[in-house]
Amino acid sequence: MEFIIENFYLILASSIIFGFFMAYGIGANDVANAMGTSVGSKALTLTQALVVAAIFEFLGAYLAGASVTATIRENIVDPSLYQDDPSVFVIGMMSSLLAAGAWLLISTAFGLPVSTTHTIIGAIAGFSIFYIGWASVSWGYLIGVTFSWLITPIIAALLSGLLYFSAKRFVLNAENPIQAGRQYIPIYAGMVGFSIAAITLNKGLKNTDIPNLITASIGGYDLIFTIFGLAFAVALICYLISRILLSHYVSKSDNPNIEGKFAVLMIFTACSIAFAHGSNDVANAVGPMAAVISTIENLGEIDDVTNIPEWILLTGAIGIVIGMLTLGYKVIRTVGENITKLKPSKGFAAEMSTAIVVVVGSVSGIPLSTTHTLVGAVVGIGIFSSSKVNYKSITQIGVSWLVTIPGGAILSIMFFVVLSTIFGI
Repeated sequence: MEFIIENFYLILASSIIFGFFMAYGIGANDVANAMGTSVGSKALTLTQALVVAAIFEFLGAYLAGASVTATIRENIVDPSLYQDDPSVFVIGMMSSLLAAGAWLLISTAFGLPVSTTHTIIGAIAGFSIFYIGWASVSWGYLIGVTFSWLITPIIAALLSGLLYFSAKRFVLNAENPIQAGRQYIPIYAGMVGFSIAAITLNKGLKNTDIPNLITASIGGYDLIFTIFGLAFAVALICYLISRILLSHYVSKSDNPNIEGKFAVLMIFTACSIAFAHGSNDVANAVGPMAAVISTIENLGEIDDVTNIPEWILLTGAIGIVIGMLTLGYKVIRTVGENITKLKPSKGFAAEMSTAIVVVVGSVSGIPLSTTHTLVGAVVGIGIFSSSKVNYKSITQIGVSWLVTIPGGAILSIMFFVVLSTIFGI
């Protein structure tokens, strides 16, 4: 209690700075989740991709970010363990933000896409193990995270290969690509519409009352039933609109731009992923920051859930945008260019498979990483399309994934020791 009263403003300022630092790292590293394939396939220039990503990430983080979050996100440790010593909890959360932000920037400097969620999990687990012991960590949850880390890239790789094979078989290599495009591209447009609606309602807007209000307005059906019903309705609308538009499509050259149609679909899907990413991953930065601020405002009382004021969400959103605009290009180039050569149809297959896996994982409550899913999808495209795959780059990415949780933990322990010494606890 005395520690908090004496250092109130210093802790407040430090937590804001550290939270912004973490948000900056999220923007720098995770922007490739949405826009890497768009840049790699030349559907968007790097500048265009960064601007589009900044808009949708900001909207997702600020407008649809969680107003209430678990005090320790992902429930990796029990906050009640620190009720008797809130000063340790405060220093631990600050150390976790510093460690996670530092790990993300180190990874970004080498162009390595890593999971921000895994980073903060490792950081929180690290200081908790150091102070309390191994029993303080929810190992069952960690095992689930590890399992999803292994399985989702494989599923995404298989699915992206299947989607690209279908596009190549039925459209790109068809005897009459224009006629085939009129017939099959509306089906892909319907899939995009379904994914955008499902991601936006179930993931992007899950922190708002909008899904529940929609459910109540149409008769109070089960939320998941409502989401999928609306997603199917949007899919049908996209299918019909695309079919009408393509019915008038006539190529003005001997080389019909069928790839361009896939580019449009890919960009729309990427925007929805960016929005959903902003709304969800901003909590990795603002959650611990809000937990610290709430604890010192309550003079040491630690809540299981923490209210996140609008100004904290704004801080996180701005940090994400600045991070992606200044350093986002590094990981974009890795995902979009260094793994395998992409074109719009391949990029679409990768984004679409990522969206499908994310939707299924979100609905099922399975912890997964969008980063791992997308990288797996891009690798799958390279393998199943018989393109040249940069296995050196894949190995480097894989190693970075393996060391992210322990790396975050080690950095967190280091910062915890330093901050504890500085504050004298």
